[in-house]
Amino acid sequence: MNQFGHTFRLSIFGESHGSAVGITLDGVPAGIALSEGDFEADLARRRGGAPGTTPRCESDTPRILSGLYNGHTTGAPLTLLFENNNTRSQDYEALRHHFRPSHADRVATDKFQGWNDPRGGGHFSARLTVALVAAGVVAKRILPEEVRFTTRMVAIGGETNPDRFAEVVAAARKEGDSVGGVIECRAAGVPDTLGEPFFDAAESLISHLLFAIPAVKGVEFGDGFAVAARRGSENNDPIIDAQGTTATNHAGGIDGGLTNGNPLLVRVAMKPTPSIAREQRTFNRATNQVESLTIGGRHDACVALRGAVVIEAAVAIALADLYRRR
Repeated sequence: MNQFGHTFRLSIFGESHGSAVGITLDGVPAGIALSEGDFEADLARRRGGAPGTTPRCESDTPRILSGLYNGHTTGAPLTLLFENNNTRSQDYEALRHHFRPSHADRVATDKFQGWNDPRGGGHFSARLTVALVAAGVVAKRILPEEVRFTTRMVAIGGETNPDRFAEVVAAARKEGDSVGGVIECRAAGVPDTLGEPFFDAAESLISHLLFAIPAVKGVEFGDGFAVAARRGSENNDPIIDAQGTTATNHAGGIDGGLTNGNPLLVRVAMKPTPSIAREQRTFNRATNQVESLTIGGRHDACVALRGAVVIEAAVAIALADLYRRR
């Protein structure tokens, strides 16, 4: 089902080339000051048009349909709508049966017996992340003011020098290809002991939402996979005061599934955009043959460039749900 959360609940809807995408947020406390303009800063971070991103530019101006009165949340479900005005659905006519590699095209067609909307990936499209970013804005208003997020790209196409990121993306686009990236999100000031072990541990809930984001293929907390090569004496985080501050933060701010008061640190790997301009060989169900495919349309050379704010939103949403539970 297209729902997430317990005390701060999300229900997302819409398709990439439908009339609109949107989200309903339940469990939003009453009395939070909110306006359509409050969403602009984060939505701008996701918007296309910059080098390496899709040239599809939507205004992404939210319409608040419910849950707001006199500039404050009412406690009722908050519904936000984003209209789709810059679509080119004709680009996808040839793809209904000639499935794009590493997309949801074939599995979605089989799961929904061909009734799914194939235009731009339909409900599987990263277009829906605009609604997730909006939910993140509200989530940040729910969390204590002390919580501060710092989110950045730490690698693109295997390159870790930020001065070369633009060069790597440009080279991939020139060759009709794409590259992936790694995004790091740090949240300082997170309250102590957020998490509900066993199954709703902080890592579990955050990871659940992160993996709902299209293109996310890997998640690690703290030092992640690197800890497997260490000894305990190297990886332990000694506690240095009564508040639980640790000398190191290899665990990424979570112990036993509970936030420990140190900065929460999570890194996310996003795959290369599978829609590339280079010719590929893939199955065509209409002819029952493997045939050449050239994908048209407007696509990101590196979807991770617009993904940082989406990752940040997901972390904020999961933390807000845990905070509301407490």
